Amino acid sequence: MAGSPVELKVGGQTYRVVASAEEAELRRLADLVDARLRTMSAPGKPISPQSLLLAAISLAHDLEEEKRKRVQLEARSKEMLRSVLSRIDAAIEASDEKSDGEAEPSEPPPPVELLNDEFEL
Repeated sequence: MAGSPVELKVGGQTYRVVASAEEAELRRLADLVDARLRTMSAPGKPISPQSLLLAAISLAHDLEEEKRKRVQLEARSKEMLRSVLSRIDAAIEASDEKSDGEAEPSEPPPPVELLNDEFEL
Protein backbone atom coordinates (compact mmCIF):
# COMPACT_ATOMS: atom_id res chain seq x y z
CA MET A 1 0.00 0.00 0.00
CA ALA A 2 1.59 3.27 -1.10
CA GLY A 3 1.48 6.38 1.05
CA SER A 4 1.23 9.98 0.01
CA PRO A 5 4.09 11.66 -1.86
CA VAL A 6 7.03 12.90 0.20
CA GLU A 7 9.64 15.35 -1.04
CA LEU A 8 13.17 14.35 -0.03
CA LYS A 9 16.31 16.39 -0.55
CA VAL A 10 19.47 14.40 -1.28
CA GLY A 11 22.63 15.84 -2.74
CA GLY A 12 21.03 19.21 -3.35
CA GLN A 13 18.28 17.64 -5.47
CA THR A 14 14.67 17.25 -4.47
CA TYR A 15 13.02 13.90 -5.14
CA ARG A 16 9.32 13.16 -4.87
CA VAL A 17 8.86 9.68 -3.43
CA VAL A 18 5.79 7.56 -2.82
CA ALA A 19 6.40 4.57 -0.57
CA SER A 20 4.69 2.48 2.09
CA ALA A 21 7.20 3.66 4.74
CA GLU A 22 6.34 6.44 7.13
CA GLU A 23 7.37 9.95 6.10
CA ALA A 24 9.67 10.34 9.12
CA GLU A 25 11.47 7.11 8.23
CA LEU A 26 11.88 8.17 4.60
CA ARG A 27 13.33 11.49 5.72
CA ARG A 28 15.70 9.77 8.16
CA LEU A 29 16.97 7.44 5.45
CA ALA A 30 17.31 10.27 2.94
CA ASP A 31 19.35 12.18 5.54
CA LEU A 32 21.67 9.17 5.91
CA VAL A 33 22.21 9.01 2.16
CA ASP A 34 22.74 12.77 1.99
CA ALA A 35 25.27 12.68 4.83
CA ARG A 36 27.22 9.87 3.15
CA LEU A 37 27.11 11.74 -0.13
CA ARG A 38 28.48 14.90 1.52
CA THR A 39 31.42 12.95 2.98
CA MET A 40 32.30 11.67 -0.49
CA SER A 41 31.93 14.96 -2.41
CA ALA A 42 33.88 18.19 -2.44
CA PRO A 43 32.01 21.06 -0.76
CA GLY A 44 30.22 23.36 -3.19
CA LYS A 45 30.70 20.95 -6.09
CA PRO A 46 27.54 19.67 -7.82
CA ILE A 47 26.59 16.09 -7.02
CA SER A 48 26.95 13.77 -9.98
CA PRO A 49 25.03 10.54 -10.61
CA GLN A 50 28.34 8.72 -10.09
CA SER A 51 28.60 10.26 -6.60
CA LEU A 52 25.09 9.05 -5.80
CA LEU A 53 26.06 5.58 -7.02
CA LEU A 54 29.23 5.57 -4.90
CA ALA A 55 27.26 6.65 -1.83
CA ALA A 56 24.73 3.87 -2.44
CA ILE A 57 27.52 1.30 -2.87
CA SER A 58 29.21 2.56 0.29
CA LEU A 59 25.99 2.21 2.28
CA ALA A 60 25.35 -1.24 0.80
CA HIS A 61 28.89 -2.26 1.82
CA ASP A 62 28.22 -1.08 5.39
CA LEU A 63 24.99 -3.07 5.44
CA GLU A 64 26.70 -6.24 4.21
CA GLU A 65 29.49 -5.82 6.77
CA GLU A 66 26.94 -5.51 9.59
CA LYS A 67 25.11 -8.60 8.32
CA ARG A 68 28.40 -10.54 8.29
CA LYS A 69 29.13 -9.47 11.88
CA ARG A 70 25.62 -10.48 12.94
CA VAL A 71 25.98 -13.91 11.38
CA GLN A 72 29.33 -14.42 13.13
CA LEU A 73 27.86 -13.33 16.45
CA GLU A 74 24.91 -15.68 16.03
CA ALA A 75 27.26 -18.57 15.24
CA ARG A 76 29.41 -17.86 18.32
CA SER A 77 26.31 -17.55 20.49
CA LYS A 78 24.91 -20.85 19.24
CA GLU A 79 28.25 -22.61 19.88
CA MET A 80 28.41 -21.18 23.40
CA LEU A 81 24.84 -22.31 24.05
CA ARG A 82 25.60 -25.81 22.74
CA SER A 83 28.62 -25.98 25.06
CA VAL A 84 26.60 -24.84 28.09
CA LEU A 85 23.78 -27.29 27.32
CA SER A 86 26.27 -30.12 26.90
CA ARG A 87 27.82 -29.35 30.28
CA ILE A 88 24.39 -29.14 31.90
CA ASP A 89 23.44 -32.52 30.39
CA ALA A 90 26.72 -34.01 31.67
CA ALA A 91 26.11 -32.60 35.16
CA ILE A 92 22.56 -33.97 35.21
CA GLU A 93 23.75 -37.41 34.10
CA ALA A 94 26.49 -37.40 36.73
CA SER A 95 23.97 -36.36 39.38
CA ASP A 96 21.55 -39.11 38.31
CA GLU A 97 24.32 -41.73 38.41
CA LYS A 98 25.43 -40.53 41.83
CA SER A 99 21.89 -40.68 43.25
CA ASP A 100 21.36 -44.16 41.76
CA GLY A 101 24.56 -45.32 43.42
CA GLU A 102 25.80 -46.91 40.22
CA ALA A 103 28.92 -44.83 39.86
CA GLU A 104 31.55 -43.37 42.11
CA PRO A 105 31.39 -39.65 42.68
CA SER A 106 32.81 -37.79 39.75
CA GLU A 107 34.34 -34.36 39.46
CA PRO A 108 32.00 -31.55 38.54
CA PRO A 109 32.19 -30.43 34.93
CA PRO A 110 34.73 -27.70 34.24
CA PRO A 111 33.49 -24.13 34.31
CA VAL A 112 32.00 -22.69 31.17
CA GLU A 113 34.54 -20.75 29.14
CA LEU A 114 33.52 -18.00 26.80
CA LEU A 115 34.72 -18.44 23.26
CA ASN A 116 35.26 -14.71 23.01
CA ASP A 117 34.27 -12.20 25.63
CA GLU A 118 33.99 -9.37 23.10
CA PHE A 119 30.97 -9.00 20.93
CA GLU A 120 30.95 -6.69 17.96
CA LEU A 121 27.62 -5.24 17.05
